[in-house]
Amino acid sequence: MIKTLDHGPVRELRFDRPPANALIPELMQTLRVAVNGAEAEGVRGLVLSGTPGMFTGGLDVPYLLGLDRAGLRQAVTVLFDLVQVLVASPVPIVAAITGHSPAAGAVIALCCDRRIMADGSYVIGVNEVRVGLPMPEVVLALLTRQIGPRLAEELTVTGRLLSPAEALAIGLVEQVVPPEQVVEQAIAWVRDLAGAPAYAVRATRLAARRDLIAVVRRLAAIDTDRFPEEWFRPEVQAGLKAMVEQLSAKAKGRSAR
Repeated sequence: MIKTLDHGPVRELRFDRPPANALIPELMQTLRVAVNGAEAEGVRGLVLSGTPGMFTGGLDVPYLLGLDRAGLRQAVTVLFDLVQVLVASPVPIVAAITGHSPAAGAVIALCCDRRIMADGSYVIGVNEVRVGLPMPEVVLALLTRQIGPRLAEELTVTGRLLSPAEALAIGLVEQVVPPEQVVEQAIAWVRDLAGAPAYAVRATRLAARRDLIAVVRRLAAIDTDRFPEEWFRPEVQAGLKAMVEQLSAKAKGRSAR
C-alpha cells in the first residue's frame, strides 16, 4: 500500500493501493510510522507521491461505511494522528500530487511543506460538504493557513474542486508541472534543502510551524470526537451511499467501453 523508494538522502513514500489509493487505517498507520521514523534512519527529506493520474482519492468511503461507531472512531483517530505527525515532521515533506487529490487527499497535501501538482484534467480540494459532512475544523485551519481565510471559507462552504491551474492561482499548490516531472521536481526541491545544515533547517522549520502544530493538535482532538457523530447522521449516510453508487456506476461505464 506504501512503496518506499530512496533517492540518496530523500525518501519517496508512494501511495500504491489501486484503483484510487484510497485511505484505510492500515495504510495511514503505515505512513505515520514511516514519517515518524524517517529522521532516525538518516532521511533528510520526504516526498509523498501517488500513481499516475491519482495522488489519493481520499478516505475509502465504502470501507468506512462498513464500520460500526467504535471502528469508525478508531479510523478517524488514525487519520487525525497522521495529520499531526505530518505537520510536526522534523524533516521537510513535499507532496508530489500525481493526479486527483480530493477530500482527505487534499488534507494530506496541505500538511506538507510544499505541493507540486501534475498538469492535466485533475482536481484537488475539500468537498466534504457535498455529502453533508461539516468541514472538520483542523482541515479549515490547514486550508486557511495556506490560502487565507476568505478563500478557505469559499472553498469549504461550496465544496468546489479546483483544476491544477486554479489551485496554483490561489496558492493551494506552489507548482504545476507536466505529469512526468512531478516526482522529479519534488525530489529536486527536497534534495536542495537537504544540502543545507540539518540542525538549522530543522529548528527553523519547527519554529515557523509552531503555531500550526499547536492549532492542529488542539483541533484534531475536537474533530476526533465530533467527526464520528456527524458521520452517522442519516442525511450524511444517505449522501455517502449515493456518492459510492455514482462512483460505482461511473467505473462500470468505463469498464464497459
